Amino acid sequence: MQNARDTFYVTLRDRLAAVNPVRTMVVRGVVRPGLLVEENELASAGESADVFRLRWTGLRVDAEGALPLVAMGCEIRYATDGSAGNGGMDRGRMLAAMCGELVAAVNAQPQNVGKMNYSTSPAVSMGTNVWWGDVAFGAVTVNAERLEQVANVEVFCFQEAGEL
Repeated sequence: MQNARDTFYVTLRDRLAAVNPVRTMVVRGVVRPGLLVEENELASAGESADVFRLRWTGLRVDAEGALPLVAMGCEIRYATDGSAGNGGMDRGRMLAAMCGELVAAVNAQPQNVGKMNYSTSPAVSMGTNVWWGDVAFGAVTVNAERLEQVANVEVFCFQEAGEL
């Protein structure tokens, strides 16, 4: 499952960077594309506005077939305060732009990619695929001056022999 999670993250990160290359963040002094996996970062890194934060929320395994079919819930959280130059009055437009970027990245074809093992360098192909559904958006919430959005994507893979 970890290989599928890593593969989905890398694919989404690269697609988001292609959609909007200026959406970046600085984590531990390194400029990176504006997507982080909360379980892989310090808690303080997850509170930034204007970046996407990925969180794995659920897991189902169907062991009926030759290889177990895994379905994982992926929650993507993001928020904006708007721009300082506009006094935050453009926060709705900025949130809408982030929604558009997410749709462009997640719903782009193909909605599958070969599963990779990123624990080695270079990464190694696992032989099966990771695939996912369309992005589904929850309600926009207001938290003080910040607009927040949560989107969900269901991610699927086959668990290969010996894989964690």
